[in-house]
Amino acid sequence: MGKLFVISAPSGTGKTSLIHATLEDKNAEKTKLGISCTTREKRAQEKNDESYFFVSKEEFDEKIKNNEFLEYAEVFGNFYGTPKEWVLNSLSNKENVILELDIQGALQVKEAFPETKTVFIIPPSYNDLSSRLEKRSQDTEEEIKKRLMEAKREIFIGQKFDQIIVNDDFEKALHDLKQFIFSGDTLSPERKGITDDSLNLLLD
Repeated sequence: MGKLFVISAPSGTGKTSLIHATLEDKNAEKTKLGISCTTREKRAQEKNDESYFFVSKEEFDEKIKNNEFLEYAEVFGNFYGTPKEWVLNSLSNKENVILELDIQGALQVKEAFPETKTVFIIPPSYNDLSSRLEKRSQDTEEEIKKRLMEAKREIFIGQKFDQIIVNDDFEKALHDLKQFIFSGDTLSPERKGITDDSLNLLLD
């Protein structure tokens, strides 16, 4: 059996970049990113069965009734769900699967599949997170304030995840994530100390 990993983080923490860099590692040959079902329209560059499994709202509702999702959620009027059969088939083929989910989705998957290893990525500070969100130029000042408030709620929940990694330095955070996924290793004493200090600061 392969292993199932769920990675969550507050918006702007660098989660997606860390996951993609992890999947480019030579050790990631038997590790892949999960594919979600969605009811939203397919974009020009996207491929069905690769980017997403594109389904109708009626098909999605039927899958909910048949308990075919490990988790699902509505986002801006569209539905997204992690297909249970696809994940279990991948694990049976001795492939590791990484799911990139929000914190509620991560908790749903952990409840449905307790063997799941949960990873939570944190910023070193709220000032750092605010700066990253501003540099993205995707949100208004009001939206950034909302994201920071949401980050506090998420971090309070995320502190209980199996592994917490601080993205204070991309290469160091990437090393921490790859060690956990490919070797099952926990953080070095130095990185554990830095992570604990950041977490305490964020929870204060």
